[in-house]
Amino acid sequence: MNESTGLFPKIPLASWIESFVDFLTNYFSVVFDTISTVVAFITENLVLALGFLPALLLIVIVALFAWWIVNWKIGLFALLGLGLINNLGYWPETIETVSLVLVSVIISMIIGIPIGIWMSQKNSVQTIVTPILDFMQTMPAFVYLIPAVVFFSLGMVPGVIATIIFSMPPTVRLTNLGIRQVDEELIEASNAFGSTTGQRLTKVQIPLGMPSIMAGINQTIMLSLSMVVIASMVGAPGLGTVVYRAVTQVAIGPGFEGGLSLVILAMLLDRITQGANKN
Repeated sequence: MNESTGLFPKIPLASWIESFVDFLTNYFSVVFDTISTVVAFITENLVLALGFLPALLLIVIVALFAWWIVNWKIGLFALLGLGLINNLGYWPETIETVSLVLVSVIISMIIGIPIGIWMSQKNSVQTIVTPILDFMQTMPAFVYLIPAVVFFSLGMVPGVIATIIFSMPPTVRLTNLGIRQVDEELIEASNAFGSTTGQRLTKVQIPLGMPSIMAGINQTIMLSLSMVVIASMVGAPGLGTVVYRAVTQVAIGPGFEGGLSLVILAMLLDRITQGANKN
């Protein structure tokens, strides 16, 4: 029997959620296993690909890329910052963290940008999706780990799934916002020339809304990095594991080194995506 709260009986929300989760695990286990296999395959092979190159060579490549995208100052920062991470001995963990972030961001873009475009074209879709995005952004990040572990066990996969859910909303919101903020006169002009909806999107709205879309991707990257430490609690490898282990062992030195490595990585990714946006 449910406990009563005041004049009304307690709503058995917890048992409803658990029953729903049991239903999903019983009838959709094949779907979750397939998703787990695909995500694990992509992430593990990305780790192998990035780890195949010598650390110093990859650092130089990233520094040259940052110089080309932004400027020489960011290129120098990449060279010195990543060199420091390698010197501290956290290069393998950095590769794992970058792989987790890249996979999460790419999947967030593949799902989030089309949803944002759909929202921009239909007010009814925006009305439905906006509260869902509010829920996704306000729910504590730790809560996402529970269903992720139930459906995908422990390891990198639940970390990637939880990161996708946590970090996707900015991409959806700012894609929708960027397209909706395109000057109405330009849209009317494209319609006057007989543009179809697809032509108007690809040739007018998306190009003009790209700064906002890139800002959403930038925020998704930052949120993904912020989720790294939390994801380490369910077995996701990387720099988050270094920080989490330091917290459990009260090891101030290693914790500071891991945290500094994450800060360098976050600053570098932020500057590169901002530079890509300006270009």
